[in-house]
Amino acid sequence: MNKSQQQRRTASGTGGTERSRTRRAALIATGRTLFADTSYDALSMDDIARRAGVAKGLIYYYFGNKRGYYLAIIEDAVDELVQRAGSTRELPPVARVRRTVDGYLRYAQHHQAAYRAIVTGGVGFDAEVLAIRARVRARLLATIARGAWGREGIPPLARTALTGWLSSVEGVTLDWIERPELPRETVVSLLVRGLGDTLRLIEEYEPDCPAPPRPPA
Repeated sequence: MNKSQQQRRTASGTGGTERSRTRRAALIATGRTLFADTSYDALSMDDIARRAGVAKGLIYYYFGNKRGYYLAIIEDAVDELVQRAGSTRELPPVARVRRTVDGYLRYAQHHQAAYRAIVTGGVGFDAEVLAIRARVRARLLATIARGAWGREGIPPLARTALTGWLSSVEGVTLDWIERPELPRETVVSLLVRGLGDTLRLIEEYEPDCPAPPRPPA
């Protein structure tokens, strides 16, 4: 468990007060805006405190240091991304997939700095941000497997194939937010069709993982 996670447990766990959780959440929201506009290295703790309108010691209290603050912001972004992707259980499978992919793209479109940090590894080669990325991938794969087969446990071949599809989603999304010539709906259709092709390929190798029916043309 890294320092930001320990601070999160202290501030938002059973020992934390509602006021503490609210203040910490407000600092994270401010940090997401700051790091969206300014690079990590260009922001000092004095800058952060001044722009957040708080004493610098308060940021140290909740997050330990600037790195802990940055990691907490990335973890918060991951939670929001996965929550959006998984909030479709009441829909039929095909609509659920489209809503999941659309929510993913909407998140990336409106939180570009956080999205880039999640999928590219953060500041340089950051092992802790890469670990956060691995967790979000695992949670997204579980969401896909639940929607496709009604379970989270999947064979290694299916996991590998879906990881390949998710890697393509990340690449397409990064390209799209840099050069958004295509409507979001077109990108959604492209990615959903790619997932359908991947699921049908998995079914050829793993009959216990049947692909959903093709949607009507």
